[in-house]
Amino acid sequence: MSGFGPTILRLVVGAVSIAHGLITFVPAPPGAAESIALLLTGVSRPEIVTMILGGLEVAGGAMLVVGAFTRWVAPVLALATAAVSWQIRVPHGLFLNWALEPGVAHGYEFDLLLIAALVSLWLTGSGNLSFDRARRRAAETEAAARARLQRR
Repeated sequence: MSGFGPTILRLVVGAVSIAHGLITFVPAPPGAAESIALLLTGVSRPEIVTMILGGLEVAGGAMLVVGAFTRWVAPVLALATAAVSWQIRVPHGLFLNWALEPGVAHGYEFDLLLIAALVSLWLTGSGNLSFDRARRRAAETEAAARARLQRR
């Protein structure tokens, strides 16, 4: 049963990542809020950076959902989340702006939780019910079959 913990975490983190990435492309103009936030922190060409990060979140989230290359995707998403959090959220403290006070941005509390989940997936792998596990089992089966053939 312990293999299902990473599976559940992977599915939830993947779905959240896809949702966050899609938000980048949906509003008109696409990525406006994120671009403005990055512009205010001094990032040059924030609209391009925003689109790249949004695409990374969607693609990486989809790969997490199916459990493909989890140990490669999780650290990339964790580093991207950490970089954006450092630029935008850390100056505003830990907590989210629950009161939605104008002029006060959200803190890094959610980003920290997401980074911890991604690091956990990087360390544990994708768990049961994943493309990674199916690929590993197929390779093990093929290696065992070759070993049997060589013994004959």
